[in-house]
Amino acid sequence: MACIEVFADIVCPFTHVGLRRLSQERHARGRSLRLRVRAWPLELINGAGLGADLLVREITALRDRVAPELFSGFDPELFPLSSIPAFGLVSAAYAVDYAIGAAVSLAVRDALFEHGLDVSAPGVLRAIGRRFDVEPPDLATARAATLVDWERGKTRAVQGSPHFFIGDHGWFCPSLEINPGSDRFEVDVAERTMAEFYDAAFAG
Repeated sequence: MACIEVFADIVCPFTHVGLRRLSQERHARGRSLRLRVRAWPLELINGAGLGADLLVREITALRDRVAPELFSGFDPELFPLSSIPAFGLVSAAYAVDYAIGAAVSLAVRDALFEHGLDVSAPGVLRAIGRRFDVEPPDLATARAATLVDWERGKTRAVQGSPHFFIGDHGWFCPSLEINPGSDRFEVDVAERTMAEFYDAAFAG
């Protein structure tokens, strides 16, 4: 079974598309995956969060060209102030096992992008955690886990969110071609790179 390691921010819409597409491909092929989604905290890396306005531009481009079925519930008014609390919940879930960790990672992103929930709110994270019998950690523990992933990402030479790895081979955002313009983002499906990534993910 392939082990895929992903470095990504919770609020990154490109990650939401990439993980959804990977899950769909896994089901289509009837295969199993070992998926480890780690924190790549853009708010710490850039010194500030992404901001709801930028996400609206990115999401609009994705819905127009790539994923019209996604982001149906995104509410920029409930944009999380920080990804660190959600990173903490995901880390706690991975401490149980890989399957629960991956499920919680996807559930947090679904809560944000499909259900319009503020995934920095303690009540929202507790509700997600209860579905998997995982308790969200305190903020200090969440931040410590985030920093551990960030340091690991540095050693892996992560380029941005999302960056996927299988062994030593890495792909930055393998399912999408992204061309940020002055007024809007231009996004399309990266057919060749995505096929190469899927072949590696499901080899053997």
